[in-house]
Amino acid sequence: MTFLVTGATGTVGRQVVAELLRRGERVRALTRDPAKADLPAGVETVRGDLTDPETLVPALEGVTGLHLITFGGAYFAPLTTGPEIVALAAKAGVRRITVLNGGGPTPLQDAVEAGDVDWTLVMPVEFMANTLEWAEAIRTQDEVAEPFVDRVSAMVHEADIGAVAAVALAEDGHAGRTYLITGPEALTVRDKVRVLAAARGREIGLTELSAEQAAERWRRAGTDPETVAFLLDVYGNTPPEGRTVVDTVERVTGRPARTFAEWAADHAESFRVRD
Repeated sequence: MTFLVTGATGTVGRQVVAELLRRGERVRALTRDPAKADLPAGVETVRGDLTDPETLVPALEGVTGLHLITFGGAYFAPLTTGPEIVALAAKAGVRRITVLNGGGPTPLQDAVEAGDVDWTLVMPVEFMANTLEWAEAIRTQDEVAEPFVDRVSAMVHEADIGAVAAVALAEDGHAGRTYLITGPEALTVRDKVRVLAAARGREIGLTELSAEQAAERWRRAGTDPETVAFLLDVYGNTPPEGRTVVDTVERVTGRPARTFAEWAADHAESFRVRD
């Protein structure tokens, strides 16, 4: 069987590829620029663009399972080509589709759910990898500055997202299911900073920004007003799904979800002072 992974060079896509390879599956990775993909040996890298469905025709030949993302193009706009993609997948004989949910319903997700191919929705909460956004400030200033430092997140290791998607692609029994995916614990920003400090072996200061200070920082970084409002809302009023631990990873994969301490140990060098 061959599995086609779109978004294969992204944070989650790379993990879907890695998990399928670990299972001994044949993996084909779709990317707009194969020369820059830098994927593991054994992966067949093919050129294609989800915003141009006809480019998928050769990539879908002989494919059993298809992993989809819901955004495409230079600015990560929601894909509007869902009906064409689903029709091409069905015509090619694809049996299963997984969709990485991007935070809410999208045209592609709607098309997949309305189509004739078995589908599974993979819906992760905050990625542990998002913590890398702090890396430069921690390396250069030994400090994190964030609003709402007591907010709680059941953040998930990106490898666990990839593992759930791989199981849903390769095994029966997951059709029509929506899998909310979290880590094994709910952590505050204070908790995350403490864990990172222990992993890198050096203290990290924490400064709490006001909502106004955070908004101004994001605006200076070029964030549009709509996104600034969204960030203030989701950080200040994290929905229950984002802060409540569920056992999806263990139920689907048969092993416990990875902890943030494990993630931090694996990425400690990213937060250490460089000579």
